[in-house]
Amino acid sequence: MKYGESTFDILYLLIAIVGGCLLLKKARNQNEKRMGMAVLILGCGDAFHLVPRVLHYFVNADFTAALGIGKLITSLTMTVFYVFMYKIWLAYYHEKENKRVAWAVCALAVLRALLCLFPQNGWLQNESGVLWGVIRNVPFVALGALIVALYWKNRDQAKRFSRVWLYVTLSFLFYIPVAVAAGVVPILGMLMLPKTVCYILLIAVFWKAVTRDEAR
Repeated sequence: MKYGESTFDILYLLIAIVGGCLLLKKARNQNEKRMGMAVLILGCGDAFHLVPRVLHYFVNADFTAALGIGKLITSLTMTVFYVFMYKIWLAYYHEKENKRVAWAVCALAVLRALLCLFPQNGWLQNESGVLWGVIRNVPFVALGALIVALYWKNRDQAKRFSRVWLYVTLSFLFYIPVAVAAGVVPILGMLMLPKTVCYILLIAVFWKAVTRDEAR
């Protein structure tokens, strides 16, 4: 299992980090640069958690704090990723910004970040109870639901982005059990694999949008 999971994690990080850099290089406008930045932030943030996770399989050392801090950083960068998803939606569909929606996105992202910083999360011990797993993820799930609703609304307007709402929905469905209860039921951590596949599919959407002319 350690070889299969480690290989998958390394390949994902390469796809996200290298893909993000290439997207930035190929970007033709500001919104395509946002896509590249979103992917790069996602990959770099996940690296803080996945690299220690891979190393702990092969190196005889205590990675408890590194894994916990890595989860904290990943939690924050995932939040930033979805703020980018909102900005990408605005520009891609030429939507006029609704102040209430904009405030909701900002408020949920800030609240999520602040809740992640509370010591009750037990990052240094890499131990998160169910209660705080729920508390810190309430605004994050709400942010994700808002992003899903926005992309769902425009799903028929651009073929390449028509399934973004689905990939985000599935990523949260796989993520929630892990974030809330993986500390109690470790086997739930396996759900991070299909969640990561959803992110790879999102990266593929951005890649096609940047590198190919789209018939809209």
